[in-house]
Amino acid sequence: MAEFVLKHKVLVILAWILVAFVGFKTMGQLGPRLDYNYTTPGHVGFEANRAIRTRFGLDPEFEAEIPVLTLPQGLTMASPQGQALAHKVFEAARTSGPVTVQDYTSTQDPKFILEGGRAAWAVVSIPNPDYGPGKGIEDRLPKALQAATPAGASLQLTGYAPMLSNQGPNAKNMIQGIVLGVILAFVVLLLVYGSLIAILPILMSAPSMLAAFLCVLGLTHVTQVSYFIPHMIVLLSLGISIDFSLMLVIRWREEREKGLPNTAAVHSALRSAGRAIALSGLTAAVGLGSLIVLPVPFLRSVGIGSMVIPFIAVCVSVTLLPVCLALMGPALDRYSLWRRGSTIYSPAWERWGKFVLRHQWKAAILGLAFLALTSLPAAHMQTGMAFIGALRQDGPAAAAFHRVEAAGVPTGVSFPIWVMTHGGEPAAQRAATIAGATPGVFKVLSSATPDFRKDQDALIMVIPYAEGALPQGKAVVTALRARLAGLPGGPAQVGGATAGGMAFSEAVYGGFPLLLTVVSLATMVILLISLRSVVLAVKAVLLNIISLGSAFGFMVFFWQQGHGSQLIYGMPATGAIRMWLPSIVFASLFGLSMDYEVFVLSRIREEYDRTGSTQEAIVGGLARTGRLVTCAALILMVTFLSLSIDPNQIVKIQASTLAVGVIIDAVVIRTLLVPALVSLMGRWNWWMPAGLAKLLPARPFVH
Repeated sequence: MAEFVLKHKVLVILAWILVAFVGFKTMGQLGPRLDYNYTTPGHVGFEANRAIRTRFGLDPEFEAEIPVLTLPQGLTMASPQGQALAHKVFEAARTSGPVTVQDYTSTQDPKFILEGGRAAWAVVSIPNPDYGPGKGIEDRLPKALQAATPAGASLQLTGYAPMLSNQGPNAKNMIQGIVLGVILAFVVLLLVYGSLIAILPILMSAPSMLAAFLCVLGLTHVTQVSYFIPHMIVLLSLGISIDFSLMLVIRWREEREKGLPNTAAVHSALRSAGRAIALSGLTAAVGLGSLIVLPVPFLRSVGIGSMVIPFIAVCVSVTLLPVCLALMGPALDRYSLWRRGSTIYSPAWERWGKFVLRHQWKAAILGLAFLALTSLPAAHMQTGMAFIGALRQDGPAAAAFHRVEAAGVPTGVSFPIWVMTHGGEPAAQRAATIAGATPGVFKVLSSATPDFRKDQDALIMVIPYAEGALPQGKAVVTALRARLAGLPGGPAQVGGATAGGMAFSEAVYGGFPLLLTVVSLATMVILLISLRSVVLAVKAVLLNIISLGSAFGFMVFFWQQGHGSQLIYGMPATGAIRMWLPSIVFASLFGLSMDYEVFVLSRIREEYDRTGSTQEAIVGGLARTGRLVTCAALILMVTFLSLSIDPNQIVKIQASTLAVGVIIDAVVIRTLLVPALVSLMGRWNWWMPAGLAKLLPARPFVH
C-alpha cells in the first residue's frame, strides 16, 4: 500500500479531491431519499397502527396537534357565533391534508373551552409529515389555520411536535458544532505534537466526512437508509478520522526520531500503524454493524449506513495521509512550538504503570467499584418519548400548552390512544363505555362522522392522563387491549404513539441478547487472531460490556433523572430515553472503546513477545500507548461535546453520553483496570489451546 500511494501521489490526491467535491455537491440530494419509518412488523402495536392508517388515513403514531384559538373581544364560546367561529377555524385544518378534527362543536365536551369561554382548543390528528400524503403538512397546517383566523382573534399551534420543533436540529447548529469540534481537536493535537503537523489529522476529516455522505447516497439507491445516518456521520466521522490519522502520524514521527529518512519513515509507519488502523476500523465497523441483527428496519438501516464511517476513515488514513506526510510532513514538523520529548514513549505513563502494578489488587477493586457504582442508575432506565415537561418551556407553543393544562387537561392529550372496532355502532359504543371506565383514562372522543366511521369499522380516540413514556401510560394500553378483547365483531385494535413505542421496545430489547452475542463473538474472533490469547480476548469483551453500563448510568442519571442537565444544558429531566437511542449508543461505544482495548493489548502483547515478561510488557505497553490512547479519547470527547451544543434533545443525549463513555473507557478501563487485571492473571494471559491456534490465520494486525 505504501509503495503504491507514494508512487502515485498526484493520482491519490486528485482522487480524494474528486470524491470530496462530488460528496459536497450531492449532499443536498440525500435528504429526500432517506427513510423516516419506525416499522416493527409482526408486533401488536405496529400492526394496529398500520391497520388504522390503512383504514382511516391518519397516522396514529404521530403526536396530536393542538390549535388554541383566542376569540375576538366581546365574543365567547357561550354564544352560537363564538362556537361557529371556532369550529370554522378548526375545520380549516382539513385544507392542509387528510386530518381528523375533534373540538367542542363535534363533541359538545366543555373541556374544549378555556378561560371562561374566551378561548377554545381542538385535537387535530395528522398523517406522518415526513412521507406520503402528509409530507409537509407540518408547514401547511399552521398556515391553513392562520388563514382562517379572523382579525381580532389569535391562534397558536401547540402539542409535542410544535414544542419539540423549538429545539430541532438545523444545518446552522450542525455546522457550528463541527467548527467548534475542529478547533478543540486542533488544540488537543497541538498540545500533543507541539508543531503544525497537528493540522494533518484535521485535514483528513474533511474528505472522510464528505466521502461518507457520498457512499450513503449510493446506498439509498440499493436499500432503505434512515434519516438518522447523516447525524451519525457528523457525530462519528470527525472524531474517528482524526483518531486514525493520529495513530499514523505518531508512528511516523517515532520512525523519524529513529533517524529514518522521510520516505522510509512513511513506509515503516504504514506497515505497522496501518495494520492497527485497519483493526481499529474493523472493530468499530463490527460494533456499529451489530445493529443489523435486530429485527427493526430502522436500526438495521443505521447499522448498514454507519459501517461506512470507519471504512472511509481507514481508507483516508492509509492512502491520502501517507502522501501528505511524504510531501509536507517534515516541513510542518520542522519548527516546534515548545521543547518536546519522545513522541510515543512517556516516562510519566511508565511510572503510572509501575504504580498500578504495585497496587494491582487495589487498582482492580477501585476500578470495578467505580464501574458498578456508576452503572446503578441504568437499572432505572425508562424508554419512550421524553416528557413534554422536558421540552423547552418558553415560546408561544409552550405558553399555549400551559393554557390547555390550566383547564385541567393532562399532558397525555398529545399522545392519544386510538381504538379501532370492527362490529359496527354497537361495538363502537360499547368500546367507548369500557374505555371511559378504564383507570388512567381522562376522556374518550368519538363521533359518527366519516373521520371515525368506515362501514363496520369505527375509530375512538382515548386521551390518557399519563404520557406514554410513563409506566402508567403503557398500563392504559395494556388494560384496553384486555378489556376490549370480547367486543362484537372481534377484539379491538389498540394503537397510537404509546402502543407503537411499546412495539418498538419489544422488538429492540427482545433482540438485544442476540445483538450482544453476535457482537461479542465477532469481536472475540478478531481479538483471538490479533492477540493469540483466549484470556485477553474474553477479558477485553467483558470489560467493554461493563464499561457500557457506566455510560448508560450517566444517560439515566444526567438526562432521564435530570441531575445536571438543567444546569449545563438548560433542560429539565426527560423522564425517559428514546426507545432506539440506547441501542445506537451501545453499538457506537462498543466499537469505539474496543479500538483502545485492542491498541493497548496488542502493544502489551508485542512487548511480551519481545521480553517474555508480563510485568515488563505491561509497563512498556502502557508507556507507549498511554499518551496516545488518552489523546485519542480526549479528541473524541471534545468533538462529541462540541456537537452537543445542538438544541435538539436527542443529539444532546447521544453526543454527551458518547463523550462520557469514551473518556471513562480510556481513563478507568485502559489505564487502570487493564494493567491491573493483566498483572493479576500473570501467565494465564497468554494461554492459547494448540488446536485453536492451528485454526486461526496468521496475525495480520500485529504492529
